[in-house]
Amino acid sequence: MSRPLHRGVSGGVRLSGSNNDLWDSQMKDRTEKEDLDRRGSDQSILSGKSPYHLHLSDNSTTKNGINENGFAPDSLISGTPRSRHKLAMLLLKFSLISIVILALTGSFWWTISISASSRGHIFHGYRRLQEQLVVDLWDIGELSLGSSRLKELEFCPEEFEHHVPCFNVSENIALGYTDGNEYDRFCGHGSRENCLVLPPVKYKIPLRWPTGKDVIWFANVKYNPQEIMSSTVTRRMMMLEEEQIAFRSDSPTFDGIEDYSHQIAEMIGLRNESSFIHIGVRTILDIGCGYGSFGAHLSSSQLLTMCVANYEASRSQVQLTSERGLPAMIGSFTSKQLPYPSLSFDMLHCAWCGIDWAQKDGIYLIEVDRLLKPGGYFVWTSQENKVQRVTRTKEKQKITGNFVHSFAENLCWTMLSTQEGTIIWKKTSKRNCYSSRKSSSGPSICSKSQDIETPYYRPLQACIGGTQSHRWIPIEERTTWPSRTNLNKNELALFGLHPEEFAEDTDNWQVMVRNYWSLLSPLIFSDHPKRPGDEDPSPPYNMLRNVLDMNANFGGFNAALLGARKSVWVMNVVPTNGPNYLPLIMDRGFVGVLHDWCEAFPTYPRTYDLVHAAGLLSLESVQQRRCTTLDLFTEIDRILRPEGWVIIRDTAPLIESARTTITRLKWDARVVEVESNSDERLLICQKPFFKRQAK
Repeated sequence: MSRPLHRGVSGGVRLSGSNNDLWDSQMKDRTEKEDLDRRGSDQSILSGKSPYHLHLSDNSTTKNGINENGFAPDSLISGTPRSRHKLAMLLLKFSLISIVILALTGSFWWTISISASSRGHIFHGYRRLQEQLVVDLWDIGELSLGSSRLKELEFCPEEFEHHVPCFNVSENIALGYTDGNEYDRFCGHGSRENCLVLPPVKYKIPLRWPTGKDVIWFANVKYNPQEIMSSTVTRRMMMLEEEQIAFRSDSPTFDGIEDYSHQIAEMIGLRNESSFIHIGVRTILDIGCGYGSFGAHLSSSQLLTMCVANYEASRSQVQLTSERGLPAMIGSFTSKQLPYPSLSFDMLHCAWCGIDWAQKDGIYLIEVDRLLKPGGYFVWTSQENKVQRVTRTKEKQKITGNFVHSFAENLCWTMLSTQEGTIIWKKTSKRNCYSSRKSSSGPSICSKSQDIETPYYRPLQACIGGTQSHRWIPIEERTTWPSRTNLNKNELALFGLHPEEFAEDTDNWQVMVRNYWSLLSPLIFSDHPKRPGDEDPSPPYNMLRNVLDMNANFGGFNAALLGARKSVWVMNVVPTNGPNYLPLIMDRGFVGVLHDWCEAFPTYPRTYDLVHAAGLLSLESVQQRRCTTLDLFTEIDRILRPEGWVIIRDTAPLIESARTTITRLKWDARVVEVESNSDERLLICQKPFFKRQAK
């Protein structure tokens, strides 16, 4: 904690004299006169040098003009020592005023003549003073509320084990939300109760990657054997033993996930799924991903698949997928625009995802078109594609398959192939295709005011978005992975960046990641050299898999981790109150999301192994805060796995303030200097593994 502000003693010093006789008072006057004559000049000098001011209280006078000592006021006795003292004080005040005027005049001319480089140093110093002031005010606020505010947080009740704030389907239905809106998120901005979420009684640390991709601990997710056996698809999961679930062949086709992926590649005209990279496919959005097996299989081909599915109180697709070490987040495709930029993904995949694409006059397909990059692919696998079924509405009857085919043509999509219930369309690479359509065919093109590049849970739009974006570059014209991480000069210019600036950011993050790992490795293996039953870990010591970057900027942390050959995936978060470089991050072949950190992150508890935040505290401190620092760290604790790590990089005052806050979360913490000549610090924390007692 930063040092509290020191306060001086307030109030004045009261002087009182005796009332004995006139002789004593006259002797006192002579003594005062001699003292004033001897020390008059010294007194004025000392007064000018002292930075502290001692305020004396005025002696009260009576109605007859006699003070408490029995003497008349100084103003009634001319030539007394007190009158001369008053004159000296007036001269002193005049001198001080003159000095202030001269100082202000000098500073004014100095300000005019100051160089541009000096202004930068002064602004930097001002920002440091401002940050220090904010930190001190936070500290004072905490202290003023007493020790009760600084005590450790309590543990949440058992029903919070799998709780996700902002999502309550049953309550939304009771409030009248229907037609897909019951799955939407509703985050109130009022005060919330902070507590620490405990894992289930039998929770175990997830297995290391890549073993954890195929096997998870049964107690870590909200599932039961009866639910697994209740459906055909879930029965395809093999139970190795009571404590584990294995994912081997839980695919949307009866031939297995490998054959299904191979089939999609052949329908596009490729030899197999490993060739996706060569045609510009790197990032895939899997809508209603089941258990993440499609993304798990493609990960070995350097493809990055983001799972998006509705919130589910149990049997959650997102929870199972993230537990396997795969990208996943909660999101309703049928209520609001997802918080991704337009033209973000190379492929969208829907295999029995439960969405009726014919509803709402094709508005869901319009959202697919917005998210797809030019030349991207939409893969739809459904039983409806084998046997057409009639969907009845109030107005007319629609054949779902025929409607989707017709609407896709109006979106300038080209159907590549259809086979065994799977249909693949390719989005146009030509922007002018939309304007060349007949005026009466298909949805209109969004105006500039409607075409927001990165919406934040905005209502679905009935117009085609992304057509006016400066990022309209077909996937076949982009550099293939992994070279895509280094954007070229023209691509950087779209975001107002110079290659030198981008290269410097890349170099800085490479150094920081090496420093992070040199700090984390001894901490990990000194505290947890080897768990019982574990084999000795082999390089690169896959202790970390799911990583969250809370303030991703250009995605440099993600790029540096992959450059260092770390077996991780990173959720790059761009705060809504900061610069929006999320489109750049997505163009680099990473995944990310826009988010307001005063709201709960759309994932289940215990999702991430490592949470990283560089400059986030500085960003939040200059904003009008709707939430407290404690709210922020409590949310980090919720989504962090037991024994997970937190790395916070920020200015020294903010780090010290954060260190005080996290003591309430029972974390282990250490502060590390970044460089000897830097005002930045690292706060490295680890969340302990607290266990709930079995009943």
